[in-house]
Amino acid sequence: MKWVSNNSKKRLTWIAIAFVLFGVAIFVKLVSLQLVQYNELSTLAKQSWDREITFKSERGKIVDRNGEVIVSNELAPTLYFMPSQNKDKEQVADAIADVLNKDRTAILKKLEQRISIVKIAPEGKNITYEQAVTIQQKQIPGLYTGVDYVRHYPNGNLLARLLGFTGVDNQGLAGIEYEYDKLLTGSDAAVRLFTDAKGIALDHADDEWKDGKEGATLQLTVNLEIQKNVERALSEAMLKNDADQALAIAMNPKTGEILALASYPTYDPANFAEVEPAVYNRNLPVFMSYEPGSTFKIITLSAALEEGVVDLEKEHFYDPGYTMVEGARLRCWNRSGHKDQTFLEVVQNSCNPGFVELGQRVGATKLLEYIHRFGFGKKTGSNIAGESSGILFSKENFGPVEHATTSFGQGISVTPIQQMQAVAAVINGGTLYQPYVISKVVDPNTNEVLIQNEPIVKDQVVSEKTSSIVRDALESVVANGSGRQAYRDGLRIAGKTGTAQKVENGRYKDGDYIVSFIGFAPANDPEILVYVAIDHPKSSLQFGSVIAAPVVGQIIEDAAPILNIEKQQEQLDRKYVWGDKLTTRVTNFVGQSPEKIVTYLYPYKIEWHGTGSKVVEQIPIANSLIHEDDVIHLYLDD
Repeated sequence: MKWVSNNSKKRLTWIAIAFVLFGVAIFVKLVSLQLVQYNELSTLAKQSWDREITFKSERGKIVDRNGEVIVSNELAPTLYFMPSQNKDKEQVADAIADVLNKDRTAILKKLEQRISIVKIAPEGKNITYEQAVTIQQKQIPGLYTGVDYVRHYPNGNLLARLLGFTGVDNQGLAGIEYEYDKLLTGSDAAVRLFTDAKGIALDHADDEWKDGKEGATLQLTVNLEIQKNVERALSEAMLKNDADQALAIAMNPKTGEILALASYPTYDPANFAEVEPAVYNRNLPVFMSYEPGSTFKIITLSAALEEGVVDLEKEHFYDPGYTMVEGARLRCWNRSGHKDQTFLEVVQNSCNPGFVELGQRVGATKLLEYIHRFGFGKKTGSNIAGESSGILFSKENFGPVEHATTSFGQGISVTPIQQMQAVAAVINGGTLYQPYVISKVVDPNTNEVLIQNEPIVKDQVVSEKTSSIVRDALESVVANGSGRQAYRDGLRIAGKTGTAQKVENGRYKDGDYIVSFIGFAPANDPEILVYVAIDHPKSSLQFGSVIAAPVVGQIIEDAAPILNIEKQQEQLDRKYVWGDKLTTRVTNFVGQSPEKIVTYLYPYKIEWHGTGSKVVEQIPIANSLIHEDDVIHLYLDD
């Protein structure tokens, strides 16, 4: 008997096929989940289970041009707590407070938070290694120690205003630390603890390690030894002259590389909160903008020589102590005037009326063009945080009086880094280089150079001929003119003084000056250019020649052996003026007998070392320039 119809058979067949297809689909899905999507789904599952204990990666180091460490890192662990793994929070708070000597109530309040993992901060953040070991030895359930770092400054406050500092989470907040934060910041490592929603460890999931990556190493163009000498000289000048603040820059004029950069007063980057924000937010060599005074006369001189409107040695200028421009009396610093002088003596004497004459010969339009070509009125592109642009007269407002005062560095506002950029071009053969302080960026793991900075040429502003004449003129300023305090025997230092009265609310402040000196060596082939400015010195005569020039001379003298600058025999003799200590050249005593030496009446004192019949060594060496009351040390052969 047929009890199943054909229609029913068909329906049963389709149902069976559907069951088979459904089974195949489930099988395919299971295969996909177990094989194809396993890794992805496992990762997603672990992300819902995991609790990370952070192991901070080291922030990138900052080193000098020779690889000497300027900023590194110091281990400073941080405590974490998982509330689900320890119900006795009061005991945990007692233990932590006892070791760290912190407020127990504040710690307990953090431990009682209803979250899966608690970062005990700030009480348990950046603790010492010894404290971390002591806490770990207590083996408190649920309490973990994560690796963290703080910045370490092996040289204290050296370079502080350039470097800046980091915050509580090691993020850059000022200076280079801020400007290059993305490069210096690495990616953190972590221990991944897998738990259920209650924080209970999962038996089927082993704890894992997540790799991190160190931040990149920043190599500066700065020479650490030169920087130390610069800061020492600057701090001594601040103390000696009771100044408000001071700054210095040292640069390689042939490349634009900054060798040293200093501002005083300074601060400790590890304790930046202890000083006013104006201290750490203002990197004076790039931030400070003021009338340059006579150091700016180098630009006027260069323009006049390049335009061929003056012969320094053959042409004369008469200075009565002032000059009249459009009814305005513009005085020289020497109120009685320098009288008749060559234009080379105009440069040596820093004569304002003489430079007004040079500026007028160049012409207003042309002088303003040179000023812009030398880079004034805009940022240098140094990429140093906080750089200012300075203030120049517009073409429309550059009248005869403005033209005259600009010629000797008054009425305009420039930054120290702009002056360095411009003077470097004047003395290096005429090439305007962009200043820079970052040499390269390096991957610390692979040593791969990620960024390599090279000298950038902006313009050719004057000729080699003009550059050579200016170098000779500025060497004569140090030997025979206002820069004589920078003179150092054999180093052929050249330069220019500056004394600028400060302006407040559009008026000059009585007795408040910024004194400066910009100098370089050797004059015939400059290897280093140094600028020093002292703001409001109160304990001596406020002239760049008296205060700033000797500081630059000392910095160059200290830097010479570091840069392998050898002394030269050919050098202009320093002109003696009333009040100077008398100097003399040291005789060659090597090979002579004591009996012969004592018969001569040398002006300097002689100190004998050892016994014997003849001199085998002497300090200073023969032909050195010394003061007549200095001491010569002679060493005998026995």
